[in-house]
Amino acid sequence: MKINSISLENFRNISTLSLEFEDTNIIWGENAQGKTNLIEAIYLFTGAHSFRSIKDRELIKFGEEKSRLGIEFFSNDRIQTAEIEIAQRKKAWLNGVAKKSAVSFGDEIKAIIFSPVHLTMIKDGPNERRKFIDNALCQLKSNYACLLKSYNRLLMQRNAVLKKSESLEQAEVFLSLWDESLAKTGAKIIYQRLKYIEAIKPYMSDIFNGISSGRENIDVKYIGADEYNADIKDIEKKLLNSISSHHNADFFNQTTTKGPHRDDIEILINEKSARAFASQGQQRSCVLALKLAEAALLKQMTGIQPVALLDDVMSELDEKRQDYILNHIKDCQVFITCCDKETVLRLKKGKTFHISNGNLLEN
Repeated sequence: MKINSISLENFRNISTLSLEFEDTNIIWGENAQGKTNLIEAIYLFTGAHSFRSIKDRELIKFGEEKSRLGIEFFSNDRIQTAEIEIAQRKKAWLNGVAKKSAVSFGDEIKAIIFSPVHLTMIKDGPNERRKFIDNALCQLKSNYACLLKSYNRLLMQRNAVLKKSESLEQAEVFLSLWDESLAKTGAKIIYQRLKYIEAIKPYMSDIFNGISSGRENIDVKYIGADEYNADIKDIEKKLLNSISSHHNADFFNQTTTKGPHRDDIEILINEKSARAFASQGQQRSCVLALKLAEAALLKQMTGIQPVALLDDVMSELDEKRQDYILNHIKDCQVFITCCDKETVLRLKKGKTFHISNGNLLEN
């Protein structure tokens, strides 16, 4: 797919802005001028929530009552239009037809987003790494979000038993009722995660090899309470044994200590932990490789090539890594924000936009 143009009105610090795009697009300017706002506006058309804000009101320019966004895009072999109005509630139109919500845009418009906030995937605890793989699976598998919801509901109910029980003996009477259901649902989640990791590995390895000019290799492993294989029944059996054998620890901690909600995804560079040993540039390269691999796999599975939205991706990357991002990402429309005008000069083919205080300036 490809986004041909965008128009914005009263969005963040942007009063009015209309742009036409090419395959590679660089938005540059100083900090807090509106570069990320443009990336955010494009991402809203995937039907997802903003990656920066929870409240829609924060998306409307200060002092205004509403914001309006529109794009023209090519997807599913035809040119289409989409519009979003943000006021007291959000309204959406696809090809002039009103939709219940912008969520329905996700069937036609797909994008992957890299933002500095995603570096927590490497730096912080396992929650961000689980979130990455779960969000990716939600785009690929329509029932995966329902699976997560069911598991979290069971987990909440089991944890409530642990908190309310006055003794381990009392807790165990009820815990056994939840263990089997939790293991059955949790095994399906682990199974899908394992399959996704195996599917994304070749893409991730190839992209990271390009980013590092062949100097480094990357790997990713699923880290759980047990060593799981690809057989879902075996996963369920091991998970049930792990959950049921930790009643004592669960009662002491008043929470369920084993299950996919505690698992991790380990990222390795040259067989060493990226979290422990990677430089800032290497960590950024890891996340970028994961995101671009996510896009490649999404195309393979859905037939739609998502656009790549890369916000402040150039920071802390050496010139060779920057050159790969600017000139060697193939078969994918790319939007890149940066502060340094020198970066723009290294672009061999594409279009550049200079944004200042929400306005387009001459380059």
